[in-house]
Amino acid sequence: MKMSNKVIVIGAGAAGNMAAGVAAENGADVLLLERNEKIARKVMITGKGRCNVTNNVSDVQEFISNIPGNGRFLYGSFSAFNSQDVIDFFEDYGVKLKVERGNRVFPESDKAVDIVDALNRYITDSGVKRKTERVTKIVADNGCVKGVETESGNFYEADAVIVATGGLSYPKTGSSGDGYSFARDLGHTVTELRPSLSALICREGLCSECMGLSLKNVAIKVFDTKKKKEIYDDFGEMLFTHFGVSGPMILSASAHMRDMVKERYEIYIDLKPALSNEKLDARILRDFADNSNKSISNVLGLLLPKSLISPVLRMSQIKASEKVNQITKEMRMNLVNTIKSLKLTVLDFNDITEAIVTSGGVKISEINPKTMESKLCEGLYFAGEVIDCDGYTGGFNLQIAFSTGHLAGTSASNKFSEESYYD
Repeated sequence: MKMSNKVIVIGAGAAGNMAAGVAAENGADVLLLERNEKIARKVMITGKGRCNVTNNVSDVQEFISNIPGNGRFLYGSFSAFNSQDVIDFFEDYGVKLKVERGNRVFPESDKAVDIVDALNRYITDSGVKRKTERVTKIVADNGCVKGVETESGNFYEADAVIVATGGLSYPKTGSSGDGYSFARDLGHTVTELRPSLSALICREGLCSECMGLSLKNVAIKVFDTKKKKEIYDDFGEMLFTHFGVSGPMILSASAHMRDMVKERYEIYIDLKPALSNEKLDARILRDFADNSNKSISNVLGLLLPKSLISPVLRMSQIKASEKVNQITKEMRMNLVNTIKSLKLTVLDFNDITEAIVTSGGVKISEINPKTMESKLCEGLYFAGEVIDCDGYTGGFNLQIAFSTGHLAGTSASNKFSEESYYD
């Protein structure tokens, strides 16, 4: 008599919960092992606690175009479980969703906990068994998975093991890189691990001068000095930090910096994108006319945030004490050009532990894209951020987790086993 297949899922994040629930729904005997007492801790902090759960794009080609890191590998998993499927899944579990700018999908409540609670109900309803234990080793013999060993000394037998341990970002949520070690131990290649959707370290001192300043409704362009071309532009919000810049636009821009080298990338900020150079100059002239005897540093307060005034004047080669009635046309043009194209030189990504996503991971050529099963070890599957796939901001990375998790859970549950084991 054919009995349920024994499946172990390592990691209870977005990918792991989806994989465990699907496998259990398909009749597998599933054990979910998570080192933290609570599930989906990283999901709780995504989207500033609002959880951008997916992007409302159902066309597979459009989805892949938003995955600069090996998007074509995801063709099968996304086709089988796309963004509309994710939307339907959470709404079926009582989470009302909404679509915002850029097709970003959030819970109507703006609370990530609603997404986590839905995942919790799903694995509970599906009959997934859970234990709070850290896996230390995946045991295999003759190229076939046999089970896992845990830090507490337990051994759990399995027909299939799904590695859904996340990347290296936000280690406090449990993403410590264990999955990469498991993969290497079983013969897999792990590509270079680097930050994506990351804050950026910049050379210019104006960043620390403006630390904490948030800019809204500004535009940026990113220039690649090696390729000598613009590679990204955006409009929205950004933030100055003590080391450089952050915020939604910057995180998005960082995903386009695929080969980070010191000073290779330059960011140009348009502080007044609604005004052409000519209209900005006219605006400045009006301000000058109304305040002809004041210093330029005082008059610029009508146009710029206070902390930006000194850096902008310095970059425009204008003394802060200069009276506006002494400003020449050439000086004014320098000011206009600086405001319309404030240059920042990127030195590096911020630390990978602070990045939203880890770029790099288990090499995709060693994973079957139709099943998420290892090509090197039978019964071993990968899902989520541990794989060398990453997308732009906007819900694409959680969609990767749900799609690959769903496919891994479906595939692993088809492995034959003799009896239920985790009772």
